[in-house]
Amino acid sequence: MVLEQVCQKIIDTSPGSSSSDDLFKGPILEAAREDAYEVVEEILQKWPEAVRCQDKDGHDIIQLATIHRSERIYNMIYILGDRKNIYRTMEDSSKNNMLHLAGKLAPSNKLKRITGAALQLQRELQWREEVEKLVFPTYVNKTNVLNDTPEMLFTKEHEKLVKEGEDWMKNVADSCSITAALITTIVFAAAITVPGGSKDTGVPVFLKDIVFTIFAIADAISLFASATSLLVFLSILTARCSEEDFLLSLPRRLIVGLCTLLISTATMMVAFIATLFLVFCNHKKWMLAPICGLAFPPVAIFFIIQIPLIMDLFRSTYVSRFGKSDIKSRKVNQNVRLFFT
Repeated sequence: MVLEQVCQKIIDTSPGSSSSDDLFKGPILEAAREDAYEVVEEILQKWPEAVRCQDKDGHDIIQLATIHRSERIYNMIYILGDRKNIYRTMEDSSKNNMLHLAGKLAPSNKLKRITGAALQLQRELQWREEVEKLVFPTYVNKTNVLNDTPEMLFTKEHEKLVKEGEDWMKNVADSCSITAALITTIVFAAAITVPGGSKDTGVPVFLKDIVFTIFAIADAISLFASATSLLVFLSILTARCSEEDFLLSLPRRLIVGLCTLLISTATMMVAFIATLFLVFCNHKKWMLAPICGLAFPPVAIFFIIQIPLIMDLFRSTYVSRFGKSDIKSRKVNQNVRLFFT
């Protein structure tokens, strides 16, 4: 492995402690910024003292990982032994503790990897929540040299992102609510004007037909799902959209709204197919093939467009969490622990 050979070459050609630190300092700090865990791991395996390297602002690799949202590097804190306790109260030259550093806006290259401003803000809130578990409770509200608490700093740094997240969330809800309203109107009209009409007694002509039963069930599901979707989107449009709402409340509402909208769209097409078959096909089963063939593309296109967004929302809200499991290897564990004990 080239990386291993390079690190070993540095050790062999620079036996002195200070010279090795100088050669390893730049690469390990840059690797911490870019979340290049393999590079950091290999350097610490060869030279555990490199964990003490700091940049011009006095930030070591864990502090840089916190600022630059380098998740795998940050999770190395769980294998640093007693040094983990140092970060609970550690402050930089501006008296920023770890929670202050987590409150700074993530670099643009890290934010761009996430879909939409709302999910970007959600990720920032999740990151702050994770770091808050580390620091001592008394440091949660401790001020820096500018007299800012971590929460105040987070609000200042993310003011623009909160506005962009609100606009993004409400634009999506506004667009989808129009579709939900149209579907609700259509399926409600279909429910009160049943296919084939009614007898003088008001009983539908095709009441005993199995296809009519399919129509009734599909139309009812579509109506209830679209109405639910519409109400959920309206709740997003009228929400206050504070910072904390982007952590769980608003993403959950959007997931529910989009899922029920997909259900209502699919069942609306099923009801439409059943209506065509009852009214125009005279129970000719071979007619189902072309009707279904024509009805499938619009539903498929809608699913293809919306499913990626739903998956991103679901992963960001329920799956994508920070934890020790992100660390791929523990071979650096023993050396680093021995160095700090």
